[in-house]
Amino acid sequence: MLDLTYDTPKPKVIPGAKQDWELVIGMEVHAQVSSNAKLFSGASTSFGAEPNSNVAFVDAGMPGMLPVINEFCVEQAVRTGLGLKAQIHLRSAFDRKNYFYPDLPQGYQISQLYHPIVGEGEVLVEMGDGTARMVRIERIHLEQDAGKSIHDMDPAMSFVDLNRTGVALMEIVSRPDIRGPEEAAAYVTKLRQILRYLGTCDGNMQNGNLRADVNVSVCAPGQYEKYQATQDFSHLGTRCEIKNMNSLRFIQQAIDFEAKRQIAILESGGSVHQETRLYDPDKGETRSMRSKEEAHDYRYFPCPDLLPLEIEQDWVDRIEATLPELPDAKKARFMGEFGLSDYDASVLTADTASAAYFEAVAAGSDGKLAANWVINELFGRLKKEDHDITESPVSPVQLSGIITLIKAGDISGKIAKELFEIVYTEGGDPAEIVAARGMKQVTDTGAIETAVDEIIAANPDQVEKAKQNPKLAGWFVGQVMKATGGKANPKAVNEIVSRKLAGG
Repeated sequence: MLDLTYDTPKPKVIPGAKQDWELVIGMEVHAQVSSNAKLFSGASTSFGAEPNSNVAFVDAGMPGMLPVINEFCVEQAVRTGLGLKAQIHLRSAFDRKNYFYPDLPQGYQISQLYHPIVGEGEVLVEMGDGTARMVRIERIHLEQDAGKSIHDMDPAMSFVDLNRTGVALMEIVSRPDIRGPEEAAAYVTKLRQILRYLGTCDGNMQNGNLRADVNVSVCAPGQYEKYQATQDFSHLGTRCEIKNMNSLRFIQQAIDFEAKRQIAILESGGSVHQETRLYDPDKGETRSMRSKEEAHDYRYFPCPDLLPLEIEQDWVDRIEATLPELPDAKKARFMGEFGLSDYDASVLTADTASAAYFEAVAAGSDGKLAANWVINELFGRLKKEDHDITESPVSPVQLSGIITLIKAGDISGKIAKELFEIVYTEGGDPAEIVAARGMKQVTDTGAIETAVDEIIAANPDQVEKAKQNPKLAGWFVGQVMKATGGKANPKAVNEIVSRKLAGG
């Protein structure tokens, strides 16, 4: 089990505010379903294709074209719900959300307002200081994405790319349980990690495959507790929604600015108006986009082209049986099985590729030592060269081989780093490299003792100083290591130097 303390944030003074205010945040995360085809057509979902090349007739809103549900997208939504410990609704339904926009050819979006496929769930968000928050998921519904309007290709015209139109999205709606910018970023990070483990969304925010609408409001201390007791949202203050955030850093900056903006309005005697806003990262501020619409503004009604979606519990059970080990469970196992610290286990389980690499290394060697080498040596080198674990030139077998040589006493830590560099740049079997290049550690105490005697005999003044100050014995250790080309066993050198200086 993870050793975490569930923490309730305390009201805090926002810089520049005249009094204490509580910050309340809810998020609607739009996650593109990992699928080769769209939600209601067989058109490709490949990213980077020529504009308007991944468009079926139904995506383009051609008359008489009817949507056909993609079963795999439904399965991915169910898998996501199960991964978030959420309720799966065996009966759900699609609605039409009506609005006009150039990149929405049908004039409406097919979504699930009244009967979503997934109900209430939860996400455990760790804050990095031993505390955690449980963010409740209200619902997850399936819907189709819109296209993309392009305004910077011509000074007088705008263009529309319909490749994204009809791509399946999961809208993951949280309760207003998030209490600060850092926690909002941690929530999105954890959600993205779970989706990647499940294989239901690649989480690529740069490509727009994961983006968030952030609802921000402020209220006086104690009002949040009243909301929890009554579920009356009026206690939380008027919220404003910041649309289409696809950067963790920008999410934090936008929340911070919006909180200060709302507080300034309230403290000057004004009222916050519910609206949709956009964040301008260049100016570091949010700006009004439009007044916030309610459901009735979109004239929702059941989609006449799609029957209610009914699934079997047996099918849900079969999907659940195929779920992978998720991040929290894997982290707890790494800590228990390999004796890792919370931090090391978090780093190694950040993504499935890193976790799999570490386990392959640890399977044939010491777990703690494997974690140290994977995190500090390998990850450090890969980060420096802007690579990820999938591009590592050192295989798990090779790194495990280096660790085995260390544990066997065949090489020292210093030699191991030299060996790692050789394997990283040239490849090869670590044991064969050590044998061929004469890198094996000197463990013969007789040879080490001879080297120590020679250093002591050549430096009588230093010997007298070391007898007065035992800390100076390290100088002799360094000289012996230098004389042996760094191949002497450091532990043996320390023991022999200490004994010789003591008169042994």
